[in-house]
Amino acid sequence: MENYYEEFKKIPGTVIFDATQSRIGYHLNMFAMSLMKDENRQKFKAGEDAYLNTFPMSAIQHQAVLDRDYNKMIALGGNIYFLAKIGATDGHSFQKLASLMTGMPEEDYRNMMIRGGRNPSMPVGPVEK
Repeated sequence: MENYYEEFKKIPGTVIFDATQSRIGYHLNMFAMSLMKDENRQKFKAGEDAYLNTFPMSAIQHQAVLDRDYNKMIALGGNIYFLAKIGATDGHSFQKLASLMTGMPEEDYRNMMIRGGRNPSMPVGPVEK
């Protein structure tokens, strides 16, 4: 079973959300889940930096949230289903978040998914400009 699990780690751009990632991202994910309550969304919108300071996440995680760098947040232990709460607070759909994470316009991302998904030979993540 260990070899099976290790094979997933070899897929470019793939982060396995396992117990280790869960521990690393605990405070980041707890912040994201706090946004389920309207009062917390309002506090966050009123002062992102101040609200983030109420969670003992790392400085790198803190900055990734401010930058809305979802790929970095995932690499730093974020769970995409929890991180979607940040996107929703910003008024974004899950599809929009996926388009941001891939660097594709939302319509192109939607059309790609309708056609069956990403070609494995395509680069992963936002394209540098």
